[in-house]
Amino acid sequence: MVKKGNPWVEASDVIPMFPTLVWKLQLKAEIHDAIDARILAMLEEARRDLPEIGLGQGWQSDQTLHERKELQELVSCIRNATKSVLQFLRIADDAFEITGCWATVLAKGAMHRAHSHPNNFLSGVYYVRTQQGADAINFHDPRHQASVIRPPVVELTAENTDQVVVRVTNGTLLLFPSYLEHSVDSNTSEEKRISLSFNIMFTSFTEKLSRPLW
Repeated sequence: MVKKGNPWVEASDVIPMFPTLVWKLQLKAEIHDAIDARILAMLEEARRDLPEIGLGQGWQSDQTLHERKELQELVSCIRNATKSVLQFLRIADDAFEITGCWATVLAKGAMHRAHSHPNNFLSGVYYVRTQQGADAINFHDPRHQASVIRPPVVELTAENTDQVVVRVTNGTLLLFPSYLEHSVDSNTSEEKRISLSFNIMFTSFTEKLSRPLW
């Protein structure tokens, strides 16, 4: 940006355009503690007859967890957060549905490659168990052409980076555009990282257009 006082400039400004937003909420401890306990009990039952998740391995549940009665309080939080996001974006058609919700368990050494969630409008993650070494999610620059030229920089800033790392903790709820690619680095902790992911789509779209893709 041109500095003030430059003899050839009368005025200057930086105009941000087309922002990509991530909404981050932290549930109250008394709420997420109860939700987390129910999720852990549900997952323990679901995996009762399955082998232990080994080093570098991950496991995902089916994608219908939002239909389970144990998760109705979390579903209510997700729906309220989604309503707030749609109001923030001034979306006129606010009828929506959760098109999928599933649990992911990552053992030590496990990671999740960069991906997006096609045929959805919003996606999100709720964090059940995090710890140092397993407490972050990476969001990648959606402007793929921006990587055609990568000049060296003297300092990484929000304006020149191609990846943003968001720190999370137990009870953190994130929502973001489904087109936004995201990834999870290798779990370097000794404990498992447990999260629930979900997708949101407008009801009219799910009834008339293509079903969501993962």
